[in-house]
Amino acid sequence: MAVDAREIDWVYFDHAEAVAPGDLVSADAGGMPIYQVISLTHGRAWLRDLRDGSDHIGPLDGFHWIAMATAR
Repeated sequence: MAVDAREIDWVYFDHAEAVAPGDLVSADAGGMPIYQVISLTHGRAWLRDLRDGSDHIGPLDGFHWIAMATAR
């Protein structure tokens, strides 16, 4: 899935409850890299890197930006 970070409006979030599966998140306000949230459990997320399709599992506390289209 190719995503151009310049076409996404980013919103700051400060709690994991703001994130749901399917959302796009980033650690950087510029949106690079961009991850899609696959699933969540106990403050940890299964994330897919939209640049290369690789999957990662880790805590959400390093991510503070959510794509506006998915922001709650």
